[in-house]
Amino acid sequence: MPAANEVVLSATRVTRALGILPVHIDITFNSIAVSYHGGESDLPFTLIRVVRAPVPDHSKLQQLQALVAEIESGLDLDEARIRFHVIRRMPFRYRPAVIVLAQGLLAVGVCLLYGASWTTTLMALLAACSAALTQRAMARLHVPFFFSQATGALVVTAWAAATNVLRANGVALFQDASPGIIVAAGIVLMLAGMSVVAAAQDAIDGFALTAGGRILDLALLTLGVVIGIVGGVSLAQRLGMGFPLSSDPPALGPVAMQVAGVVLIAVTVAVWNGATARTILVSALLGSVAWAGYSAAVAGDIGVPMASAIGALIASFVGTLIAHRLHVPSIAVTTAAIVPMVPGSVVYRGLLRIVEAQDEAVPLILGFSDLFQAGAIGLALASGATLGLVLGAPVRDTLQSVVRRRGRIR
Repeated sequence: MPAANEVVLSATRVTRALGILPVHIDITFNSIAVSYHGGESDLPFTLIRVVRAPVPDHSKLQQLQALVAEIESGLDLDEARIRFHVIRRMPFRYRPAVIVLAQGLLAVGVCLLYGASWTTTLMALLAACSAALTQRAMARLHVPFFFSQATGALVVTAWAAATNVLRANGVALFQDASPGIIVAAGIVLMLAGMSVVAAAQDAIDGFALTAGGRILDLALLTLGVVIGIVGGVSLAQRLGMGFPLSSDPPALGPVAMQVAGVVLIAVTVAVWNGATARTILVSALLGSVAWAGYSAAVAGDIGVPMASAIGALIASFVGTLIAHRLHVPSIAVTTAAIVPMVPGSVVYRGLLRIVEAQDEAVPLILGFSDLFQAGAIGLALASGATLGLVLGAPVRDTLQSVVRRRGRIR
């Protein structure tokens, strides 16, 4: 979902184009209030709308941005109302089966990123699709998303445990399978839909209530994933299906597989958010550019959190510059581009250390250290993406003014 400041700016552009001034616009997490007071002798008018969209819809967002531009160009108010209601009533761009498949392919992209075997990739696909179907069924029952996150994570862990049992029992096809990568892919899937960038941007822009609501929402949903993973791993251990623990993070695959994985992740996240074909292509390109910056920073030995911030900064800065030109939402392409850098494997390793620590202090400390590192990476992604928006907006405006000036000269 777009940041609160973008919503305020869009609404202000519409009211200014229609000559409705002065207007005060207030965003409070899931509600929008617009107040108008024409003069001292006029009664003030306030309109409040509650936003209940369960998932982002970047296709509608793109069309609404185009409608705002047309209103500024002089579109008639009655025609604008008709166009708005048409956009509002549009169904989601993709069918549920396509979204579930996209979520499964997101896990496949994570497996490609780590150069996993085909059996690991297949099990990750099945685990992600099962988790997605479970969450959709719980959504139809109106179960709070916190429990849905926990259940989805538990389903993914169950698939990983089954894979580990098959490998431990000597099934030939599963000898090179990696349950850890399956869980890591599931964690990325569970965290991919969160609006980390928008929450950080709201905090920086001064929308404290909205930022606080989003941050609390992020914390609760992340806690749901943690509870599901920890519960699943603990249950697997009690049933004699414990997971192998490695002190080293999983190695990335060959460069070609990394690029394929990054592109697949960016494309699936864009489809999941209902993006158009143009937005999907831009997301894939931007994801590759961001990953190149991230990889170069990691090779420079500056630490994963800082490298993640640099990758997110590049994605956000470039996305801000090209999004307006290509008529795609910048938040859509930026969100899709940074998902490959979500620290799924670090979260898994930290949780597994904590579960297996028992009464030992050192593994427990190492587990919390991994979780703190994952938190640092998440903050770095949000900060880098927000800084990219801050730096990119004035550059974009300057380039647009130069282009308009040249057009007048000609």
